[in-house]
Amino acid sequence: MGKGRLPGAVVASVVACVTLALALAWTPVRAQTAFDRPGGDYFSTPVASGDPADCALLCERDRRCHSWSFSYPDVEGGSAVCWLKNTVPPRVPENCCISGVRGAGVIEPRIEGVETSIDRPGGDLRSFELKVGEGEEACKAACTADNKCRAFTYARPGYTGREARCFLKKEIKPPRRKAGFTSGVVR
Repeated sequence: MGKGRLPGAVVASVVACVTLALALAWTPVRAQTAFDRPGGDYFSTPVASGDPADCALLCERDRRCHSWSFSYPDVEGGSAVCWLKNTVPPRVPENCCISGVRGAGVIEPRIEGVETSIDRPGGDLRSFELKVGEGEEACKAACTADNKCRAFTYARPGYTGREARCFLKKEIKPPRRKAGFTSGVVR
């Protein structure tokens, strides 16, 4: 064997170890609910559907895009906005937004008893505006506290009015995918 050459078996072992280490270190990248990525904007556009998945798709289709931020509408009739970015700015906690990096898509959080991006239209017992800062937890708690309530739907601010709205349901209706809404069955 000549000087400076490694036997084929050693090279193959090193390559296998590096490949295994990279495979174990890789974890899927996900969109981040309740985070913004301020800065790096080169393009923004309204998102008529109000669905953050449409923003992620815009980024996927644009070679310049490295990351994105989706802002929920802030008033009824207002538009959600998608911000495409040519960098990957650090994320900042912010309830107004969902952000992600190219290739991440949007993966809805899985919380027991809560159906993200789901509306259950009809079967209303009553509805009411929530106070600023109250979310789906307050809506679910209101349903749990009312013996006549079987399910609930929470609408984010800007989707049914300026403020968030809670719909308590006396009947369990079929779920329908709808951005900006969160539902659940309690009994």
